[in-house]
Amino acid sequence: FFRSRGSRGGWKRKSCRADPCRAVLSRVVPRSGTPTGYMEAPLSYSTIEDLQLLSWDNAPKYCVQLSFPGGTVLLQAANSYLRDQWFHSIQWKKKIYKYRKVLNNPSRWDVVLKEIRALVDMALTSPLQDESIHQAPLHIISTLLAENTNLSAQDHENIIVAIAPLLENNHPPPDLCEFFCKHCRERPRSMVVIEVFTPVVQRILKHNMDFGKCPRLRLFTQEYILALNELNAGMEVVKKFIHSMHGPTGQCPHPRVLPNLVAVCLAAIYSCYEEFINSRDNSPSLKEIRNGCQQQSERKPPMPLRLLRPEPPTPPPTTTLSPPPALPLSPPPSIVNSSEILVELERNNNTTNTLRKAPAEGVSEPNLIDCLLVSPALNALSIQLPAHADRVLGCFALILKMLSDYDDWRPALASLLQPIPFPKEELKYVIQRFAEDPRQEVHSCLLSVRSGKDGWFQLYSPGGVACDDDGELFASMVHILMGSCYKTKKFLLSLAENKLGPCMLLALRGNQTMVEILCLMLEYNIIENKDTQLQIISTLESTQVGLRMYEQLCDRQRELKELQRKGGPTRLTLPSKSTDADLARLLSSGSFGNLENLSLAFTNVTSACAEQLIKLPSLKQLNLWSTQFGDAGLRLLSEHLACLQVLNLCETPVTDAGLLSLSSMKSLCSLNMNSTKLTADTYEDLKAKLPNLKEVDVRYTEAW
Repeated sequence: FFRSRGSRGGWKRKSCRADPCRAVLSRVVPRSGTPTGYMEAPLSYSTIEDLQLLSWDNAPKYCVQLSFPGGTVLLQAANSYLRDQWFHSIQWKKKIYKYRKVLNNPSRWDVVLKEIRALVDMALTSPLQDESIHQAPLHIISTLLAENTNLSAQDHENIIVAIAPLLENNHPPPDLCEFFCKHCRERPRSMVVIEVFTPVVQRILKHNMDFGKCPRLRLFTQEYILALNELNAGMEVVKKFIHSMHGPTGQCPHPRVLPNLVAVCLAAIYSCYEEFINSRDNSPSLKEIRNGCQQQSERKPPMPLRLLRPEPPTPPPTTTLSPPPALPLSPPPSIVNSSEILVELERNNNTTNTLRKAPAEGVSEPNLIDCLLVSPALNALSIQLPAHADRVLGCFALILKMLSDYDDWRPALASLLQPIPFPKEELKYVIQRFAEDPRQEVHSCLLSVRSGKDGWFQLYSPGGVACDDDGELFASMVHILMGSCYKTKKFLLSLAENKLGPCMLLALRGNQTMVEILCLMLEYNIIENKDTQLQIISTLESTQVGLRMYEQLCDRQRELKELQRKGGPTRLTLPSKSTDADLARLLSSGSFGNLENLSLAFTNVTSACAEQLIKLPSLKQLNLWSTQFGDAGLRLLSEHLACLQVLNLCETPVTDAGLLSLSSMKSLCSLNMNSTKLTADTYEDLKAKLPNLKEVDVRYTEAW
């Protein structure tokens, strides 16, 4: 604690000096004034009774007198600066020992409060300049509060008000943060929250560099914001607080505020889902870690991290008519023939097994987005949050919304905010703000940054896990990206490879941006497959805006006219989430007399689409996997599609009443009735009446 005099009249650290009361070798000057040597043993601060500065004529100068039981010691310094360093440092240390001893064994809280005020006043008036001058009293008070948890509410407020001056330029220690958090939770409407905690939190957000080293500061900031939200004005108070952190100008002068606010919000959002995530991946919660994790046998059985579709339990293996294909967990491409069905299903099953083994082998570690990836359209798993967690989620989601309204914060926010699709409308508003921002550093963050990790562009595409608006936000993203430097062949190639289905579905519904993209794909020869080109042409011709733009394109390219004269496509795959109206609009746009292969897998079509399917005389392969196609549609198909050879009804609501009508389709050679309401009697009847049936899948039915 030895200091040299600073430029502002205080004392600064001088690390080259040693503490004379703790050192074994220190100069000793007796009363006679003649140095006698060095101290043989250190003196304890607690034994010092008095401390004085001495100076007299014809005697050694620059002395400090220490009085203790049994004698007096004079410490002689080389100059007045060093003497004053010793004096103030020893005096400070002596008083700290005194207050620590007094506050370790409190008897009356009115006396304790008086001593706390005296301690704070001593720290504020000390000429020493060092972080520990203010931190030492805070740690003493923090220890006192940690050991005495049964304080009244009034005692809480009195102590907080007493130590408030020390917090103006210092972060509270961890135990004191716990005390503040408790006060915010129990008395959120207390004036202490506004008057005392506000400058403390503002300092934390402006100056904290790493919440990982001091997580309780982050927790205190969360509790403070939630306490503001409990006031009468609610989010208006929170909004004023956020504005105060930004400042009145258009440019925020504090570079650490935004990263710290985002870290606080994301940590709070994660805590809302913590119980749900732990119930799925079988990992201990933060509360369990603090209290000691449960034994494995006492915990719930683990659930899959990614539950995009309910998976039936695997029964013991049995023999069937033929080796059944493995049940895939993701939609295969359109089916060409019965052998390709088996190949695709087996390949998807192997891919699924590989993905499942990856976390166990340490290849990849699940993160928050993996835990929360649940498609709202499938409703395979609903996330029910407690009422308190839902309020917390709503509060911090609104803060993210507020942050996105500041133009100077938006570029950094777009780069900081990771794609976490929690089900709140405020998040969608934030992404919409990114999509509307003309600056490249903002809207370029919509794309995935790392390979293998989806960005907002992928998550909000039709069929994506966060898409709940039929692709409107996705169309906005594509529009802004195409209007910037991304209007290149490379971007179109990426769309054609990964997002051609969503683009075609939105174009089928009249979205002008998607119509332009499909026209550019044809114009730049992005699509090489002739059937896919014909499908794009049919999609464009199904709407007025698409037909007009396609005719303009044909005027520039004769090859497209020549391609269309050869007839319609032989293969067609409707994008996922397509409806009966989408199918009717597409099939009415042109000639599909040559169509042999049609995949409607994972769309929203029903039996009503059978009216359109019976207009396809050459149809041989039809994939209705995981649709709402039922018995009425099957009966209509059996009367008109006599050439049908491959039919996939996996996970459809068909029953015996509709399946029995298939007995008239003598050309069927492959039939998938996996996970339907098929009974054993109907299955035996179909085998007897369908002589060409060679491949059949009846798993997870009564006939299995």
